[in-house]
Amino acid sequence: MQFSEPPRKTPSENLLPMINVVFLLLIFFLIAATLAPPEPFAVTPPTAASGGEPGEGAVLYLGPDGALGFEGARDAAVWPALSAWRAGCGADCPTLRLRADAGAKAADLAALMAQLAEQGFARVALVAELN
Repeated sequence: MQFSEPPRKTPSENLLPMINVVFLLLIFFLIAATLAPPEPFAVTPPTAASGGEPGEGAVLYLGPDGALGFEGARDAAVWPALSAWRAGCGADCPTLRLRADAGAKAADLAALMAQLAEQGFARVALVAELN
C-alpha cells in the first residue's frame, strides 16, 4: 500500500526579527542624537541677505528687553558661566554664537559685545535668519 505524502505546510513569515531590528534602530537613533538644551526665552533672530553657518559652539541669548541667557544661567549669572565655559575649552575655543532678538536695542548689543571683548572672547558670531 502506498500512501501519498501529506502536503508540506509553508512556514509563515516570522516578523519577530524585523521587529527586533526596528527597535534596535530606534534605540540607536535615540542614543546617537544630540539633544539641544532649551532656549532660556524666545528669541526672533534678525534677517540677513547672505551669510554662512556659524558652526559649533555655545549659544548666548539676548532678549528684546536686554535679558541674557547662557546654558541655564540668566542675567548676572551668565558671566561666571561664560567664563567657566571659556576656561574649559582652553585655547581652541569654538566661536560663541550670539542669538539676539530682532527687537533688541542696538545699544544693548554694542554693550554686550564690549563686555564679551573684555572677557576675552575673540570670535562671536551673530545668528540671523536668511531671507
